[in-house]
Amino acid sequence: MPGLPLPIPPVLRYLALALLLWSLTACASTALQSTSEYQSVSPSQDGIGRIYLGREIAQTMGHQGAGWLDRPSRVLQERPQAAIAALDLSPSDVVADIGAGTGYFARRIAPLVPQGNVLAVDIQPEMLTMLQAELDAKGIKNVEPVLGQPDSPSLPPNSIDLALMVDAYHEFAYPREMMQAVVAALKPGGRVVLAEYKAENPMVMIKRLHKMSVAQVRREMAAVGLTWIKTDDSLPEQHLLFFQKQA
Repeated sequence: MPGLPLPIPPVLRYLALALLLWSLTACASTALQSTSEYQSVSPSQDGIGRIYLGREIAQTMGHQGAGWLDRPSRVLQERPQAAIAALDLSPSDVVADIGAGTGYFARRIAPLVPQGNVLAVDIQPEMLTMLQAELDAKGIKNVEPVLGQPDSPSLPPNSIDLALMVDAYHEFAYPREMMQAVVAALKPGGRVVLAEYKAENPMVMIKRLHKMSVAQVRREMAAVGLTWIKTDDSLPEQHLLFFQKQA
């Protein structure tokens, strides 16, 4: 009859409904991305394609490169004993070496905390196997290997005095979540110390994404509520950055 609307075929109704659902999903996705802590880009040569606070996260060094961690030249190139001395440890401290690898630092810290212990955290079981072999060979009893997760060091709340990350933080796939878990694991007043290759110095011959500037580290630690204490630039190639959890 003239003047009456024509019925909409079922197939068109289904198409209209599908289009509406797609539109709602796209809007939700856009809203989620706009509030996310991370952005995705095409990965650069040594990155994973995830951006956090303006920094592309570096690829993790696999256990196949573990020999580089224990290279003899590290003693002169990086002065690790000076870095450990700068930590100003107490004999009873509980130290978490996060991204411990084969335990290069954990093994050297252990004698300085005879009434405490070192929790050597890594997400690669192969690294922890190599670490345990070193502990057994050297008879070190106060280092405990801990299998962490990409977003957590798997440590109990309020359990550690110091979290140390040596050339590791820039590789954390989920830095915000990892650091939130680290802060939760710190005792009130506990400290975080990061050693990171100096991005400001082009003479430090390390891949670009495996170096960090002081400004970037401070920005990322402030994002999880840590207070900057000081930056020690006395090491040849690395910044030592000290932060503290509110007491």
